[in-house]
Amino acid sequence: MTTTHQQHAAQLLHSLHRPGSPLVLPNAWDAASARIVADCGAAAVATTSAGVSWSLGSPDGEEVDRDRALAVVARVAAAVTVPVTADIEGGYAADPAGVARTVAAVLTAGAVGVNIEDGTPAGATALRPVDEQCARIRAARQAADEAGVRLFVNVRTDVFLLAVGDPADRLAESLRRAAAYRAAGADGVFVPGVVDAETIGALVAGIDGPVNVLAGPGAPGVAALAELGVARVSLGSALVRAAYGLVRRAATEALRSGSYDSLADGIGYDELNALLA
Repeated sequence: MTTTHQQHAAQLLHSLHRPGSPLVLPNAWDAASARIVADCGAAAVATTSAGVSWSLGSPDGEEVDRDRALAVVARVAAAVTVPVTADIEGGYAADPAGVARTVAAVLTAGAVGVNIEDGTPAGATALRPVDEQCARIRAARQAADEAGVRLFVNVRTDVFLLAVGDPADRLAESLRRAAAYRAAGADGVFVPGVVDAETIGALVAGIDGPVNVLAGPGAPGVAALAELGVARVSLGSALVRAAYGLVRRAATEALRSGSYDSLADGIGYDELNALLA
């Protein structure tokens, strides 16, 4: 991808974050899933770190090294013509300088956005201190600026997702972190783990910037999220988990009953082959 094309793709990705008319991202995990999602009409493609990790034979949680993860991002970016944003977990690095190197590699791979989280691999309920996360955000922003690409930096706070602290304090803590992350250079804020309309509305009202939520079964539909002012809706690992669920159902059916009904709605061989040609 040329620098000029990447700059245009980055500008487009920014413009797609519109409160009340959200960017819907059915997250992909390889070139084929990315091409299918784009063919369905997605205006951009986002990767899911969980899906990428699982497809590479590793658990989620920064168990895959940066080079292997970003090789998948490069294949995804090469497979589609829409902007690509990469889920880089916590940045695949121990310090801000390492995050900067990750972002430089993301841009080399052809993506124009990143999703970076404040959870840590150290524990199921561990969040990075705000100052430490802000340093990582500034490093990501500086790396993109030096490359001349207006990278969309989407910063995820896992206060709700990991059920950190007292339930009564989670909204305030999420808003506190969101304000700090925005001041450090985040373009958008992702708050997964919230499905009730009242809390989503409070997040939208309290965050000065595009708000991203995680959707799936049990969450409000896209139209309802649009009415609440959400700017980005991600399916996260839900799509890849559904795909692997089909693998398990179909394999179990063939092995136990000898039938193949679970395979009836698959994409046709010729259609999928042509899509990837």
